[in-house]
Amino acid sequence: MLKDPTLFKGKNILLTGGTGSFGHAFVRMTLEQHEPNKIIILSRDEMKQWEMAKLFQTDQRVRFFIGDVRDRERLYRAMNGVDYVVHAAASKIVPTAEYNPFECVKTNINGAMNVIDAAIDNGVQHVVALSTDKASSPVNLYGATKLASDKLFVAGNSYAGGDGTRFSVVRYGNVMGSRGSVIPFFMSIKNEGILPITDPRMTRFMITLDQGVELVWHAFEDMVGGEIYVKKIPSMKVTDIARVLAPNAETKVVGIRPGEKLHEQMVGAEDALHTYEYNDHYKILPSIHNWDTTSERIKDGRKVAEDFVYSSDNNPDWMTEDALASWIDANRGKIGAI
Repeated sequence: MLKDPTLFKGKNILLTGGTGSFGHAFVRMTLEQHEPNKIIILSRDEMKQWEMAKLFQTDQRVRFFIGDVRDRERLYRAMNGVDYVVHAAASKIVPTAEYNPFECVKTNINGAMNVIDAAIDNGVQHVVALSTDKASSPVNLYGATKLASDKLFVAGNSYAGGDGTRFSVVRYGNVMGSRGSVIPFFMSIKNEGILPITDPRMTRFMITLDQGVELVWHAFEDMVGGEIYVKKIPSMKVTDIARVLAPNAETKVVGIRPGEKLHEQMVGAEDALHTYEYNDHYKILPSIHNWDTTSERIKDGRKVAEDFVYSSDNNPDWMTEDALASWIDANRGKIGAI
């Protein structure tokens, strides 16, 4: 929850890539709990916009704007009069990025530069960009492009000047129940009697969509510029997820896909020198301009150990099978729907 409940009151918010799982949750929660003037959804898929518009057809605060973050001029038009931007648009399917690297770069890197330029030139107050665990010590192209994107948004604060637009990043991993993720995938094939497991040692972070939205809200309220926010969330072994979803099914080890990691990592050892811990999150501060030493960014944070790594396999917090089963029962109708 926000310390200042009026943060979004009367404000205009633009959400790039807003027809995905995060966008649906962000719009619903922000409309319910805050009083924005309007939320603008920018995306390139008119069918997804049409389907989403039906869900919010009675709320005139929700607007839709066909466009692509690759299109700089369209972004300039979309950001006219906008106060806050949430940048969620990305090419994010790991195998697709491995086989179509040029397209991934155009969206994730060129698109990020376009968002930064358009936000600065339109006088946007704050921009929060969504990142991924794969940007930490990346081993695949998607992760590498998101690391580059993160660096661009951090440096955007220098680019904007002292009193200009502020940019920050939020980073999290596997979103529970989102379209294309492991839970709906296992649920869709569990009746076949065999679940494919890439590696029995594999672990994943577990975050809900609501938690992802709340982290973005927190970033808007807390940011000075250049911070990367990492939510503290539990981990779970993929084999345990399979057992909860299909206790009678067999498992078959099929091997790790191209570009896939055995464990998710949010904060690497190289970032530890600039990372601070808080009650429910970590914050990686930018090393440029000595911004990692400023009290206004550190606030009440505690410096982590020099060898600190926040990974899904060394996480002190683990989700139990009973907790996952309870979550599935409570959210069964929404899993994989968006």
